[in-house]
Amino acid sequence: MSFPQLSAFKSMRLALLAGIGLMLAACAQGPARPEAATAAPAASESEPDQPHSAAAGASRSPSARVLPNQDLTEAVLYEYLLAEIAGQRGSIGLSAQAYADLAKRTRDPRIARRATEIALYARMPNAAIESAQIWYETEPTSMQALQTLTSLLINAKRHTDAMPYLQKLLAAEGNSAADGFLQLSRLLANSQDKTLTLALVQQLAQPYPKLAQAHFAVAQAAVAADKRELALTEVRTASELKPDWEPAALLEAQLLQRQSNALALQRLASFLERYPKAKDVRMSYARVLVAERKYPEARVEFQRLSRDFPDNVDVVFAIGVLSLQLQDYAQAEAFFKRLLVLPYREKNSVRMYLGQIAEDQKNYPDALRWYEEITVLYKQDKLDAARAYLRQIETDSGQARAQVLLTEAQMLRDANRTREAFDLIESALENMPDQPELLYDYAMLAEKLERMDLLESNLKKLIKLQPDHAHAYNALGYSLADRNLRLPEAQELIEKALQLAPDDPFIIDSMGWLLYRTGNNKQALEYLRRAYTARADPEIAAHLGEVLWAAGEQGEAEKIWLEAVKKTPGNDALNSTIKRFKP
Repeated sequence: MSFPQLSAFKSMRLALLAGIGLMLAACAQGPARPEAATAAPAASESEPDQPHSAAAGASRSPSARVLPNQDLTEAVLYEYLLAEIAGQRGSIGLSAQAYADLAKRTRDPRIARRATEIALYARMPNAAIESAQIWYETEPTSMQALQTLTSLLINAKRHTDAMPYLQKLLAAEGNSAADGFLQLSRLLANSQDKTLTLALVQQLAQPYPKLAQAHFAVAQAAVAADKRELALTEVRTASELKPDWEPAALLEAQLLQRQSNALALQRLASFLERYPKAKDVRMSYARVLVAERKYPEARVEFQRLSRDFPDNVDVVFAIGVLSLQLQDYAQAEAFFKRLLVLPYREKNSVRMYLGQIAEDQKNYPDALRWYEEITVLYKQDKLDAARAYLRQIETDSGQARAQVLLTEAQMLRDANRTREAFDLIESALENMPDQPELLYDYAMLAEKLERMDLLESNLKKLIKLQPDHAHAYNALGYSLADRNLRLPEAQELIEKALQLAPDDPFIIDSMGWLLYRTGNNKQALEYLRRAYTARADPEIAAHLGEVLWAAGEQGEAEKIWLEAVKKTPGNDALNSTIKRFKP
């Protein structure tokens, strides 16, 4: 059984045991006390509506809630286990029906909530509504139960049935009507009949003619129903009732922008004259200026925002882009580099901008350094996009072009597309046959493909071109030693590499590996431990662990391997070594 399968099996078993625990708690004989109800397994009301264990699915109970007094009969337990196991095995429809029946039988709010969730997941809206009604009836203080039932009725176009529940939401204790109207947009977002929804919101808002949020909710519903004039009228009424309210000003500007940017700018500028600290309005004002291609004016607005909100990533990004647009490279670079230390999610796009800035100024080494960092794109399934971007880079020297090709080859190699990387470098060498870095990379790719003839010929050519290239000597010597070929020649090559780079951990590792191949385990361990101390590389760890194992120090070998696996779990050389000794 593979580890993922084992993990899934354990999760299913634990969920089932947790569910049985809930049933035993929910259905225990005797009257439930408030403190016992509070101590029952509970879940936050912010949890997503998706199937999970019943223990996690129970709603958080207020201290005054009393659970139903019922017996844990064989029928109840059987039906619960049937519902839970059916869900675990993928029979969601059967699970939903069993849970719905159980909710009716037990009238337990936790079971009713679980039944609602499973029915939603199974796309059984009628069963979901029935269960949600039981949930709310048995737990009338639960705001989530009320919201869920209301939303389900609206999605089912049962607006008349939903009306009393919507009114309860607006008048709920601890929830002002203003807050309730602001929640309506989210609650009604999935309603398919936008015209009917608008009529419903208008009916709800009618008793609140002096409440800005009520008019705002009507305006939002009117926008969704494509009633722009009504939306504009209602949002202007909201602004009159609450002049400093940014959401109303922003919605009005959005509606005006559909007619022209100039009208939107006028509305936003008027608001900013009275309320200059309004961040969201100023942000919108700056963006409309960008849409009008008024880049200098837009940058002034964003710079003002930057002074007030220096760590706002949207502001920093906007200033960087506008500065680049205005060819103010120094400021553009400064703001983009700032984004790299701020919690900005799209850091790869920032690196691309920094590469473009360097390229525009013909600073190709810096441009290539930034472009090389986009190799992480392949980890996000964007390898082809990253390669396409690299191929758009224009270079004015063979060295710069070689660096771009090597970056693309590294992407392919890391994505286990070694043959494509090999072909790419082979093609590049036709135009640049003496380019040292291409020769070295080509040799390393040849080694991966077991083409020792190409590895040896290209490394020897590289040594002839650059007699002080330590890694060329090392690569050729290590490849021979690793295959137990021409060990005296391999030793000469690695010793030459050590003379050129005596502190390089990879060359030190090669010497240790050569000594192991010649049977000198004691001296091999000295070199390998020195290499691993200098650099805890997974392949060095593989070598050190193997020699320790051969020397009878299996405990230390396992410790080294475990450390390395935790840091780099996907390294092929390390994993294959471990499997040879610990299958």
